Amino acid sequence: MTRPIRDWLQQSRYRDIVRVCLPLVASMSATTVMEFTDRAFLANYSLAAISAAAPAGITAFLFMAFFGGVGSYAGVFIAQYSGSGAHRQIGRVLWQGIYFTLFSGIVFLLLSMFAARPLFALAGHSPEVQALERTYFDILCRGAVLHVAVATLSTFFAGRGMTRPVMLATLLGMVINIPLDYALIFGRWGMPEMGVAGAAVATVCGWAVSFVLLAVLIFTRDHDHRFAVFGNRAFSAEIFTRLLRYGIPGSLQFSVDILAFTIFLLLVGRIGDIELAATNIVLSINAVAFMPSMGVSQGISVLVGQALGARQPQQARAAVWSGIHLLLVYIGIVDLLFILFPEAILSPFLAASGDASTAGAIRATAVPLLRIISAYLFFDALYMVFSGVLKGAGDTRFIMVCVGFASVVCLVVPVSLGILVFDMGVTGAWLWVLVFVFVLFALSAGRYRRGHWQRMLVIEESAR
Repeated sequence: MTRPIRDWLQQSRYRDIVRVCLPLVASMSATTVMEFTDRAFLANYSLAAISAAAPAGITAFLFMAFFGGVGSYAGVFIAQYSGSGAHRQIGRVLWQGIYFTLFSGIVFLLLSMFAARPLFALAGHSPEVQALERTYFDILCRGAVLHVAVATLSTFFAGRGMTRPVMLATLLGMVINIPLDYALIFGRWGMPEMGVAGAAVATVCGWAVSFVLLAVLIFTRDHDHRFAVFGNRAFSAEIFTRLLRYGIPGSLQFSVDILAFTIFLLLVGRIGDIELAATNIVLSINAVAFMPSMGVSQGISVLVGQALGARQPQQARAAVWSGIHLLLVYIGIVDLLFILFPEAILSPFLAASGDASTAGAIRATAVPLLRIISAYLFFDALYMVFSGVLKGAGDTRFIMVCVGFASVVCLVVPVSLGILVFDMGVTGAWLWVLVFVFVLFALSAGRYRRGHWQRMLVIEESAR
């Protein structure tokens, strides 16, 4: 092995990327599996149940994504404190996240009590579907504090680069959720038949199991001695305010992104049913392919936070490029499959269709979209890495502004005008999605290259 290659391998952080990011990818995949099985069981229970669960679940998830995103930003604080060696501050940060979680529980309770009826009345669905939507939304909101608690408690491990406990907690929640879903929806194994309410209860039970496991693993005498998980439980207005100042913009980034794609779906639905079906299939495929990018992004935030806390920005840069190299290998393989074998990728989603002509029309529409997705995944992977860097440094306001700007200027407005005024087709609409993610990549990469993030901290300068 030549010396340049040996030096490059020694300076790289491939092992750290795999160690930190792979469990996060597995954890997110488990969450996706839970959502998929939930919808699959309800689709086989009744048309009204699946019709209600989709909009009610998305609406609840928008709120949960925001509050969970703020709570999970405690991981960046913990990463920087861990890198700086101020380990006993970790307990203090964790408790500020817990206090925020309790506050979110009050908000969710108010949403379940007062928001469900007006929210779903706006959709104009049938009275039967509206009643099921309210039921599903109400149960999820009443248990959503557990979802936020899992996101917050996970930061104790993830922020220190120990992501396996997070994966185990999520997998255990999945193992509980899936059979309980089946039992409570259909009334099996001595359980009552609850339909859509049973699906929501099973989801909340899965969150509860993950929460209990994380709490048991965190609140130990050893962790109190090392990280003051009991001793530093007093409310700190300074850290709590900083958590909100950095966490809210970071969380809004994801929430605005979800909202933009929700509007995009509604607009595509105005083109036609075939185009909407093809778009839903392609988005479902993308949701699975996207998971490694999200996991690497979160892992990069942790590694960058630790490196900046230790005042070693060169370690952060090494983590960034190691993450990009590994992620692009994965994206390259996926893109080749999408480009060379699009019909094989699409076939599982069309196999159940009884109408061959409809399936053929959906396939013909989805194949070019899948090829656009291959380019989308490439730019999105790079954007996710660079945005992970900026989050790990605390540059969350810039990311929020970028997503807000690009969502309106590069996605919502041009697609709205294109579809409503100029009769734009679904391929044109998806090309604007590609423009959207390319702009996000260009803005985040430019911010990274400026290097200002290397001098940023969310913790106090004196923490060493």
